[in-house]
Amino acid sequence: MPRTPKARPTTDGPGESIPPSRGKNKGVRAANPQKPAKTRKAKAMDPATVREIFRRFAAAMPEPKGELEHSNAYTLLVAVVLSAQATDAGVNKATRPLFAIADTPSNMLALGEDTVREYVKSIGLYRTKAKNVIALSARLIADHGGEVPGNRDILETLPGVGRKTANVVMNIAFGHPTMAVDTHVFRVANRIGLSFGKTPLSVEEDLIRCIPSDYAMHAHHWLILHGRYLCKARKPECWRCLVADLCQFTPKTPAPSA
Repeated sequence: MPRTPKARPTTDGPGESIPPSRGKNKGVRAANPQKPAKTRKAKAMDPATVREIFRRFAAAMPEPKGELEHSNAYTLLVAVVLSAQATDAGVNKATRPLFAIADTPSNMLALGEDTVREYVKSIGLYRTKAKNVIALSARLIADHGGEVPGNRDILETLPGVGRKTANVVMNIAFGHPTMAVDTHVFRVANRIGLSFGKTPLSVEEDLIRCIPSDYAMHAHHWLILHGRYLCKARKPECWRCLVADLCQFTPKTPAPSA
């Protein structure tokens, strides 16, 4: 029976992209009927532990904020579109002068694609992103009276906007408890044991299901910041993690020697 190919995580939105596998057979061992491959057993985390994890996050940072600079829903949308496969710091550096002269769809459209491209050329994939910024600005004017719609399904129809970008806008601009899964959230959720999902959508669904509703509004910000500054991809700093005793990741990274 043919195998169904695995879906790859998306790279749309803030933070680093989730890297695809390098090489067709990387990490795949030849079949050996006498020595079955080891697999990680998924153990569902109990609700009390999940609540304690987010209680600690909330105690340490009661009002977490996204790090993309913006002044309204439109500049937030543009910033998130530009942040795919780029750092927030790099996007902020490019958008400060851009948003100073174009913080509405009509002003952005008046600049034109060539000018927008010059402003964002320090960002990866800048040609495609400049094209999308102009196209989504035109769509907002034509179909939504120049306003950013507060509807995730409609947001996803705009050029350059995927589910995660739409989730970020719905959360920050419109106050919905959506779960934006970028590479940091994807990694942290699987390491801690909040999800064992293999795609961003499955991780999103797991998090929505397990995170207590009173922590849902800020949950993805806590996870993003935790992954960006502490639970790093190559070497998580477990020795200073506030949920290390609850996290299922092993082996824990020891504190560096003095």
